[in-house]
Amino acid sequence: MEHRIIEGKGRAAAPAVPAAPAASASPATRRIRIEEDSAGQRLDNFLVKLLKGVPKTHVYRVIRSGEVRVNKGRAGADTRLAIGDEVRVPPVRMAAPSDTAQALTPPREFPIVFEDDSLLALDKPAGVAVHGGSGVSFGVIEQLRRARPEARFLELVHRLDKDTSGLLLLAKKRSALLALHQQLRERAPERSMAKSYSALVVGRWPANLKVIDVALHKYIDGAGERRVRTVDADDADGRRSISLVRIAHSYPDWTLLDVTLKTGRTHQIRVHLADAGHPIAGDDKYGDRALKRDLARGTAVPGCRFERMFLHASRLRLAHPVSGEPLLLEAPLPTACTRLLGALAGKPADER
Repeated sequence: MEHRIIEGKGRAAAPAVPAAPAASASPATRRIRIEEDSAGQRLDNFLVKLLKGVPKTHVYRVIRSGEVRVNKGRAGADTRLAIGDEVRVPPVRMAAPSDTAQALTPPREFPIVFEDDSLLALDKPAGVAVHGGSGVSFGVIEQLRRARPEARFLELVHRLDKDTSGLLLLAKKRSALLALHQQLRERAPERSMAKSYSALVVGRWPANLKVIDVALHKYIDGAGERRVRTVDADDADGRRSISLVRIAHSYPDWTLLDVTLKTGRTHQIRVHLADAGHPIAGDDKYGDRALKRDLARGTAVPGCRFERMFLHASRLRLAHPVSGEPLLLEAPLPTACTRLLGALAGKPADER
């Protein structure tokens, strides 16, 4: 039986919580009992997360020296931890946590599509990064952790580009995270996770172009920015990338597409569609910057200003990580996108 989940109203944002003052940590031996949230994790990864601020080289040094013990015995970095294991962590001096980063991370809840004890599915707004880094101080995961200080485990299952809106999965248990990652790696359709996106592209998409099987190569450009380009199938740096494309609706100079990923490469949809000669509306990285400017000004589509990229993670089909029951999660198009489509269809502003 398939459960069909349609987006409901999200929780209100939590009130701001003042950051606690930083306190220097006194080194002391700790004995930690492994519970479900950490079961299955490698010892080195467990310690890196536990000992925030401690260089990885030092973490590996104390493991190699035998100072870290699992059930009173020596253990290697690749030791898999199990429920009930006791990990002895030697005294390690850690840097005091910075209250500045805490103060700059506002607690925030996001619209919830589905939630239970193991899984959380959000409808991420466009313009919000999923995590901090690369010039971004914080993202969805940091804000959500601040809003839910009682959460013992909260990790991203996958990622979305900052300018892409829609369905984002988070795991509330390590066992759920591992199960969902396995679904992402699966190749068999009945056991894999299927992700579909709505994309508005420039021009009339050719009806016979339904499968894009073009290898992609990720690189850093001269400005230090991450980019992706198409390469030949036999290119040593290329990774096979497959997108399935269906026309959802055609407009005189635009096409609304439904794109399902068979592989999950960085910027895959954006690069595949642009390489086919039909970049996504509002994509200034792989599309037309002048067009993006005109969309934002309201001159590209008269009477409608559109200030984002039209790429939305609309559907996720997966097996529940605990029960195995099939789930179909859906997030409707944001208002900005429906208004643009209404303008393209010639609807008056009050009907969009």
